[in-house]
Amino acid sequence: MKIQMKYFAKTFSSLKIRNYRLYFIGQAISLSGNWMQTVSQSWLVLQLTKSGTALGLVLALQFLPILFLAPYGGLVADRFSKRKILYITQSVSAMLALILGIMVVTGLIQVWMVYIFALCLGLVNVFDNPTRQTFAIEMVSKKELSNAIALNSAEINMARVLGPALAGILIASIGLGFCFIFNAFSYIAVLIALFLMRENELHKTPLVEKAKGQIIEGFQYVKKNPVIRDILIMMTIIGTLTYEFNVSLPLMAEFTFKGNANTFAMLTSAIGFGSVIGGLFAANRRKTSPRALVPGAFIFGCFVLLTAIAPTLFLAIISLIAVGFMSIYLSQASTRSVSSLLSLLERNNSPLSERSGFKSLEVYFGSVALIQFCNEETRPKPLFSLYPISLVYSRT
Repeated sequence: MKIQMKYFAKTFSSLKIRNYRLYFIGQAISLSGNWMQTVSQSWLVLQLTKSGTALGLVLALQFLPILFLAPYGGLVADRFSKRKILYITQSVSAMLALILGIMVVTGLIQVWMVYIFALCLGLVNVFDNPTRQTFAIEMVSKKELSNAIALNSAEINMARVLGPALAGILIASIGLGFCFIFNAFSYIAVLIALFLMRENELHKTPLVEKAKGQIIEGFQYVKKNPVIRDILIMMTIIGTLTYEFNVSLPLMAEFTFKGNANTFAMLTSAIGFGSVIGGLFAANRRKTSPRALVPGAFIFGCFVLLTAIAPTLFLAIISLIAVGFMSIYLSQASTRSVSSLLSLLERNNSPLSERSGFKSLEVYFGSVALIQFCNEETRPKPLFSLYPISLVYSRT
């Protein structure tokens, strides 16, 4: 019993910090709503167009601003209060979700409206993502930072289980539009958590003064630091060829397994379930060597290939659970390696967020790059079989 309690305390150690605990609870509600919206948006586009290209285009529009503007979003996070930025970005995201939900419920929705919504949400995420990534540094001490990052990833993937499951229920019972409306109201939980935080308990990083060449400085830093450079290049390649589940899974559900929204929800939840287990496993590990990325990438690739050849829905779900576990392992190994260096920069009063912007760039590159490649309705499975190409760089 003592061993179990010790393991539990170690795994959830960062939750003893009040500000992070509030943020964790708020995010748990909001992220579930986000995943409901993610499933609903993909299924909405597929029902409106029956086109894999249209689905890929929506995701590309959502992630394209992040691809090109993430370092600028990082600069904004460096120059202004992260808490105030999150007030704005979370509020705007809520309004966007509410407007889209109303358009769907009233039957006025058209695919071009979804394109505009996706682009606007992507612009918001340019500022929201690097701010949230570096806000953890202000909520917890350096000792708890690694655990907080791991718990945040586990929470995201727990939402990846609950959100799609709830979306499947709502879509079948009262319709797609209410998933967007629920997500809009879920942002209130984050806003309340931000309001209740104690300002004097935040470990605020010094704000960076406006100056010329800060974006170039970020690129130069990445170029000169071999660990961050290699991690970002490797994860960009892997992300380009693998982390495009929001494109491939709805296509598999609709055309490969002849299913419906519930089928898509099950496939998404399977990855989320595996990711939760992987996230909790990662949360108990204080340190992860960048060298662990190589065997992790290889094992990840094997499970992705198993998904590509799975002949039945049941076997696909089983293999996707393993894919989810290894995806969070790779994500955590890369994030922790980068975050440890960012903590070192913090002690030296160096800018943090523009470097985290590069992390956002590589995570979302895959969906943008694949919009016109092998994603039509008759060929969703080959997307999974592209992964071995990405292992070439990871082996070097």
